[in-house]
Amino acid sequence: MLRSFRGSILFALVAFALAGWYGWSQSHSLAGLGEALWIVLVLSVLEVSLSFDNAVVNATVLKDMDPLWQRRFLTWGMVIAVWGMYVLFPLVIVAVAAGIGPLKAIHLSLDDPARYQAIVSSAHGSIAGFGGAFLGMVGLKFFFDEEKDVHWVRLVERFLSSASTVPAAEIAVVLLALWGVEAELPSPEDHTFLVAGLLGIVTFIAIDGLGTVMKKREDRLRHAGALVNAGLGGFLYLNVLDASFSFDAVIGAFALSNNMIVIALGLSIGAMFVRSMTLLLVQKGTLAAYRYLEHGAFWAILALAVIMLLSVRMEIPETVTGLIGAVLIGFSLLWSVRHNRREAALVAGGAE
Repeated sequence: MLRSFRGSILFALVAFALAGWYGWSQSHSLAGLGEALWIVLVLSVLEVSLSFDNAVVNATVLKDMDPLWQRRFLTWGMVIAVWGMYVLFPLVIVAVAAGIGPLKAIHLSLDDPARYQAIVSSAHGSIAGFGGAFLGMVGLKFFFDEEKDVHWVRLVERFLSSASTVPAAEIAVVLLALWGVEAELPSPEDHTFLVAGLLGIVTFIAIDGLGTVMKKREDRLRHAGALVNAGLGGFLYLNVLDASFSFDAVIGAFALSNNMIVIALGLSIGAMFVRSMTLLLVQKGTLAAYRYLEHGAFWAILALAVIMLLSVRMEIPETVTGLIGAVLIGFSLLWSVRHNRREAALVAGGAE
């Protein structure tokens, strides 16, 4: 197991060294150095604890991908997660919201971190609309599946599976959720939220459609005897999914620090360990061994989607978000263990 986390541990050591150097260079004191290291540590632990459901969901998608695209996600996907979500994403928000150029946004993040935080936080409605809609589509797509024959929360999951015979049922559910939240928002926040939510749905449909097209192309080539190695659709889907999980972490990180560099270092360490957990789940075949673990992860996705949509009207602590996901996955793991014991007892009884 330690071998799976070797790269993450090395990355963490480098990140802590950079954080210590940055804290010292800014304050020229041990107190400043210690504060930077402490915030980076807390952010990294927070990201790992809140993102276990992310690792499980990533593993469910990653296990069906070509090994080459698995490696690309774990390498290039890491670059996209770190630089895209933790550095570029907040800068783009500030640049657009404040009507300034990217270089000025960088200077603002370093010279006036309080204003930088305020601008990023002001875009929470758009972020919540897009992320909530996208994650809602991801979760409902899993349960609205007519061919799904394994059910954890049986009464609910069987109903959703049978309801999948209605075309685009999951889109209707997400649209109704967006409309319900939007109706409670003042103008012009309601329009911004709704447009962001619609873009979240369109993004899911586009990426899901691309994955379907690529899969059909693979099947045709495989039937023709050609060597196929395509996984672009899954790669894009996984990165957008990964980004959606990171929205709340980026916003929540400002509760601990306004400094862009400290936030990026702390969350990057956490993201690296989440990827190591993802790889471990794939390599060990954990999802196949525990029957309901995947279900727990997708229930956690739906819970996060609901929380993101409701967060535009009420304050929901990060700890609550993380605990709900952890509890759902924990229960699904317990149910899986119980199922495995029952199966083993039946096999043992039959052998006698």
